[in-house]
Amino acid sequence: MTTFAVPVLTHRGATDPDAPLVVLLHGRGSDEEQIATLAGHLPRRLAYAAVRAPIAEGGGFAWFANRGIGRPVAESLAETMAWFRRWLDAEHGARQVLLVGFSGGAAFAGGLLLADPQRWAGAAVLLGTLPFDAGVPVEDGRLAGVPVLVAQGAADTVIPRELLDRTWSYLHDSSGAALTAHRDPGGHGISADTLAVLDGWLAAP
Repeated sequence: MTTFAVPVLTHRGATDPDAPLVVLLHGRGSDEEQIATLAGHLPRRLAYAAVRAPIAEGGGFAWFANRGIGRPVAESLAETMAWFRRWLDAEHGARQVLLVGFSGGAAFAGGLLLADPQRWAGAAVLLGTLPFDAGVPVEDGRLAGVPVLVAQGAADTVIPRELLDRTWSYLHDSSGAALTAHRDPGGHGISADTLAVLDGWLAAP
């Protein structure tokens, strides 16, 4: 089993320990400081924790070993999800938590969501794919009633189109999620429109 370092975090937003916590999960090769900038555009009543992924890669960090873009190695994903949950349960065991993941962080958020749907108050899968064929359940109805936001760019050429389409179809047709979906004409980046949709989704009661 791989031993990972203690999580590195940066915090934004509300300091009330009872405020819902939004965990921001950055993309592959990025870090927690970059994703934390989103918090300045999102509801102030919420607390934000941006977490650094545990695997060093390309001057930044990654959430799991890959067998191709958007295709996590199952054993690696299981190890990093366990690492994340140990931190979260120790620091925020009873807290209401929402996951917001971008690109590789979206796949990681999707893995956490599918592994334990009832743990999360919601999850946003931004410009990424769910981690299909990576050891997490994706049966029909798996996300019944869980608030999920999926946002994609029609011109995204980073994440394989087949994975984006499979994610879109699963969340719409068989997951059972309480789904909010947004697709804009952009590429592999969080557009102003996508950010506005995320802001509205987080602001909803």
